[in-house]
Amino acid sequence: MIKRLTRTRKNFIDRDYLYELSLSHEPDRAEIDGILNRALKLKGLGLKDVSALLQIKGKEDMQKLFRTANMIKQEIYGNRLVLFAPLYIGNVCSNNCLYCAFRKDNKTIKRINLSLPQIGEEVRSLLRQGHKRILMLCGETDELPLDYFISSIRTAYAVRENEAYVRRINIEIAPQDTESFAKLRREKIGTYVCFQETYDDVLYKKYHPSGIKADYEWRLSVMDRAMEGGIDDVGIGALFGLADYRFEVLSLMEHAAHLEKNFGCGPHTVSVPRIEPAEGVPFSRHIPHPVSDDDFKKIVAIIRIALPYTGIILSTRENEKVRTELFHYGISQISAGSRTNPGAYSAKGGSDTGSQFSLGDHRSLDEVISSLIDDGYIPSFCTGCYRKGRVGHDFMDLAKPGLIKEFCFPNAVFTFKEYLSDYASPSTREKGLRLIDKLTLGIEKHSIKQKMTEVLEKIEMGERDLYF
Repeated sequence: MIKRLTRTRKNFIDRDYLYELSLSHEPDRAEIDGILNRALKLKGLGLKDVSALLQIKGKEDMQKLFRTANMIKQEIYGNRLVLFAPLYIGNVCSNNCLYCAFRKDNKTIKRINLSLPQIGEEVRSLLRQGHKRILMLCGETDELPLDYFISSIRTAYAVRENEAYVRRINIEIAPQDTESFAKLRREKIGTYVCFQETYDDVLYKKYHPSGIKADYEWRLSVMDRAMEGGIDDVGIGALFGLADYRFEVLSLMEHAAHLEKNFGCGPHTVSVPRIEPAEGVPFSRHIPHPVSDDDFKKIVAIIRIALPYTGIILSTRENEKVRTELFHYGISQISAGSRTNPGAYSAKGGSDTGSQFSLGDHRSLDEVISSLIDDGYIPSFCTGCYRKGRVGHDFMDLAKPGLIKEFCFPNAVFTFKEYLSDYASPSTREKGLRLIDKLTLGIEKHSIKQKMTEVLEKIEMGERDLYF
């Protein structure tokens, strides 16, 4: 899978400058108010504004930051939360990342790369839960060539379980060359995701002592090659805890600006994982730059304010309490009912295979959805934009003037209705249907309300996969 015929190298991270900026002065009340008022125009923020917000410490100022993030999140995403599940198809890896249980030198976990039939069983298990969107990922190893991964994608898309099927596969695999990304694009994938882990090139070398991932610049330039290869949507991220979180946030801003400048479109998503304990990984229990819950909330809020139209992804690394609070500050996509070891959903690969990290939220998909309903959120499995071609530039052209909501809200409700009809427990179904009735009655635009009512009736009669 790890093929490098081209050597695109664009180191756009000025390490010294960003560290200097990350230690700027704490802003006074007037400066904070000015930045937050500019943020409400939904045009995003520059590096200096972001660096100022990263210095906020006072409780009152933090609450202002959180309120602003919530207002922006509501304006763009409303109460929608997109749900997905990670699908690990292998944990064999040639890298030695110090923080990861999949690292080559970890002898304490059972290794496996799933066969195509085993992958099919995993997908079936996810479909039985009600999932429609998956993130497919694995260790970085030559034992899994790109053609195998492409076959895995095709296998997953081909599975049918009581007429249910996966509607979108996002992928997270080792950085590829441009030619390989062009091949992946033909497989109708959604977002290509790859984390830089840390943007500090000095610390990066320390944490990645061997393996192909040790090449900092090859990884940093991966999204350039992906977009050159025709991938419309890309997802970036940093693993918080490896370096000063302020430096990492500023680097994420630089990465987003780099993509916007060179390709006219920034990242579709930003992921914000924190290091969690992992089997056979002493490093994960002695985090060099730990991020407190309060600082983590600040990170999410600032990213939401600075990149208003970018999806922010939160995994089940975090516990229920933290996740629920972060929904208010900008999170728009979450994993649910997750497992991080290959074969775990169906146990076809063996339930004792090694996990990548420990989970903080162990609830089932139905339990997560039940909790979301209680808080007034709309659980969404929508993939309408992908399949209507509203991706990349086209998505942003609709998102920035606020037009995307006319598609996202109805499509979220339709997929929510499907879940309630086909998979929900009786109690979840009952309160979910009440929420849909309430949401439908509250629609002011008559044409949208009428169309939604018609589609919801069709779903009630058994039709599926309907979207605007």
